[in-house]
Amino acid sequence: MSLSKEQIAQRIAKEVKDGYYVNLGIGIPTLVANFVRDDIDVEFQSENGILGMGPFPFEGEEDPDLINAGKQTITALPGASFFDSALSFSMIRGQHVDLTILGSMEVAQNGNIANWKIPGKMVKGMGGAMDLVASAENIIVAMMHTNRAGASKLLKECTLPLTGVECVRKIVTNLAVLEVKDNAFHLLERAPGVSVEEIKEATEGDLVVTGEIPEMKL
Repeated sequence: MSLSKEQIAQRIAKEVKDGYYVNLGIGIPTLVANFVRDDIDVEFQSENGILGMGPFPFEGEEDPDLINAGKQTITALPGASFFDSALSFSMIRGQHVDLTILGSMEVAQNGNIANWKIPGKMVKGMGGAMDLVASAENIIVAMMHTNRAGASKLLKECTLPLTGVECVRKIVTNLAVLEVKDNAFHLLERAPGVSVEEIKEATEGDLVVTGEIPEMKL
């Protein structure tokens, strides 16, 4: 069974530890706040200037002045603070963020990431992604394993303009959890009902499979 975007976020939420400061990128990562355990204390940071971001609001309870970096309406937890971009990026560049969760268009087996531009298409710019990948020591990528045409997004080398080099450490896709090390993708877990062979076929880069690969626990 291929995971939904919500289930990818649910699996990534298990990587969030008590006391972490976490930056959530645009797309699937924004869903992670909905699945973090209630018994741990986590501070979610959004690069547009909020620390203490909560889950998405229920319909009818949205505040149009309270948004994340992707311009989605959010909630603020008790004690949340708001600040300008200069302070926000001081937090990021000063390596005060324990975990960064990003979406991506491509990831290479050496940890390179391309997540901001497709040549020929209009984009607003790289945004804060370059700062995040350059400053963070713990980066998890949330992405679909293949594109809409069925081609792998886990590659030997990225074909799109790079956001950062050799920075990705872990990837959670709709098919698998993988660790990036020793210039290869190491398979850690597989989605429920997905076989190792299916993951191999969907991965262009070098895939290392060691022993019995367990199914994800969501």
